[in-house]
Amino acid sequence: MIRIRYILFTFYFFTFMMTSCKSKMQTYTIETNLGNIQIMLYDQTPLHKENFEKIVAAKLYDGVSFHRIIEGFMIQTGNPETKPDFDAAASGIDLNYTVAAEFIPEYFHKKGALAAARVGDAVNPEKRSSSSQFYIVQGNVITEPELLDLEEHKKMKFPQYQRDAYKTLGGTPFLDREYTVFGEVIKGIEVIDAIASVPTGPRDVPLRDVRVIRIVKD
Repeated sequence: MIRIRYILFTFYFFTFMMTSCKSKMQTYTIETNLGNIQIMLYDQTPLHKENFEKIVAAKLYDGVSFHRIIEGFMIQTGNPETKPDFDAAASGIDLNYTVAAEFIPEYFHKKGALAAARVGDAVNPEKRSSSSQFYIVQGNVITEPELLDLEEHKKMKFPQYQRDAYKTLGGTPFLDREYTVFGEVIKGIEVIDAIASVPTGPRDVPLRDVRVIRIVKD
């Protein structure tokens, strides 16, 4: 049932976005040892798109692990230090920077959303994104009372298309306007579920090796 809801909603949302955006969005395939995930990047978040493309081109994502997994929440990767025998100096890219937040109302934390990780507000009040780490939302189905509580807490109003997505497809709406969403999964949602189901230990580190083999531009 969840798979059917995902297909229907993805078709509706993708059609909506394609008719509202004139330019073609770029797609990439994340090859993992548990299957492939195809994503598209949003043109409306150009800083994050360009940054992601730069790191992919440098092959810094090839071999990184999914180092943080929380079932019902998200799967996180992109830390080059998780690569076997990673040599920062030899990589040729300095990752000691952050990317300015790009909060676009239409892009939200539905299941399959691609978003940038970051450090907390206490040391990062501008909510700037990590140079390389990102996560993909798995989330849970959200009820109407839960959405109402979130609206009151965050002093915001979820538009109807977001409410419909969160109540059918699921997601993590409490992250909206907190972390930049710069793309989404268009194929391989079942791989997210497979990765999210891997048992974890302390600090949400998976107990078996889950890695990005490579990320390729389609």
